[in-house]
Amino acid sequence: MLWHALSLQLGYNATLVAIGATLLGLSCGAAGTFLFLRKRALVSDAISHATLPGVAIAFLVMVALGGDGRWLPGLLIGSALSAWAGLWVLNRFVARTRLSEDAAIGAVLSVFFGFGVVLLTVIQSLGTGRQAGLEGFLLGSTAGMLYQDALIIAGGGVLTLLALLLIRRPMLAVSFDPDYAAARGVPVARVDMAMMVLVMCVTVVGLKIVGLILIVALLIIPSVTARFWSEQADRVVLLAAAAGGLSGYVGAAISASAPNLPTGPIIVLVSFALFVLSLLLAPGRGVLASVLGQMAFRREVHLRQGLLALAQNQPVYEPLTRRLLRRAGLTRADGVATEAGQAQAAKALRDEARWQIARADPAHDSIAVLYDGLRAIETVLTPDQIAEIDRRIGAPQAVTP
Repeated sequence: MLWHALSLQLGYNATLVAIGATLLGLSCGAAGTFLFLRKRALVSDAISHATLPGVAIAFLVMVALGGDGRWLPGLLIGSALSAWAGLWVLNRFVARTRLSEDAAIGAVLSVFFGFGVVLLTVIQSLGTGRQAGLEGFLLGSTAGMLYQDALIIAGGGVLTLLALLLIRRPMLAVSFDPDYAAARGVPVARVDMAMMVLVMCVTVVGLKIVGLILIVALLIIPSVTARFWSEQADRVVLLAAAAGGLSGYVGAAISASAPNLPTGPIIVLVSFALFVLSLLLAPGRGVLASVLGQMAFRREVHLRQGLLALAQNQPVYEPLTRRLLRRAGLTRADGVATEAGQAQAAKALRDEARWQIARADPAHDSIAVLYDGLRAIETVLTPDQIAEIDRRIGAPQAVTP
């Protein structure tokens, strides 16, 4: 069943949901990266919760006009207007009061969401018969999604991606260093507002699939996941979009293969699973790479200390050090240094003396910060500089690496 869902062979509605969720995940991952880099992840939380009153008010207005209160375009327009109002209030609080941004976010989030819950309660008591499914905007609901609904979601995701491509350069500049961006002539306030508008658009588009509560996770988790795999900003944006799209696609497929599972929460759980895998396995920044790096560093320290002990005819007592020296062919089973071990021990002792001279010389101040007891001095000084230090030491210079 899952394979049929992944290969889009599970029916028309399941295919619509999978395509829409994939495009939504792509746009959420890309847009959320800029918030993550800008260190304004909580703003997305305020925007998403601010959409709820707009959904309820739009429903009431459409019912009052004699229309279907569940008409998706009308509900999305209402949520967009409400989110814009919440964003405006948030910016005014930060600009005109002494409230910090996180405090303002908490105020806007709680007030708008509380107002929305009150309106939903009022709607449920009206008994119009057309409010069924409206609560799906909280956690997402794809049951009975129509072609027009999927087209709106997919089109919104594509338009958001295109807008991100057009203004990604100034947004990256503002995300990393707004002061430098302002000095280069980038309108920081406008770029910030454009960033918030794009996040608002993604949030509104994703209400039907993921819901206003969980859309925050789809905005932030893919960008955090991507950050484990790259140091380049453009690549992080692409990887975050890919992680978001994959989460949407796989999550929608799992939900379609098990109809009792809600689509939005499953998409978020798949996104979290990708985050956990990245946390554990990413090269350079993952837990496994960190553990392996620490183990390698520990081995280097033991080898270095063992070589210095051999060079000074001191016994090596540490079992791990003796074992590492023996495995590297630097000592025999009885602990006596081999020829290779004697040569490397002499070089280790010579390098220590070289580092002491270099660190004490004002001409080499720039390399003092590089000394960690393990770094080869040949990686920071030229052969001529090393030869000059050897002359100052006044000891034999025939020690080879």
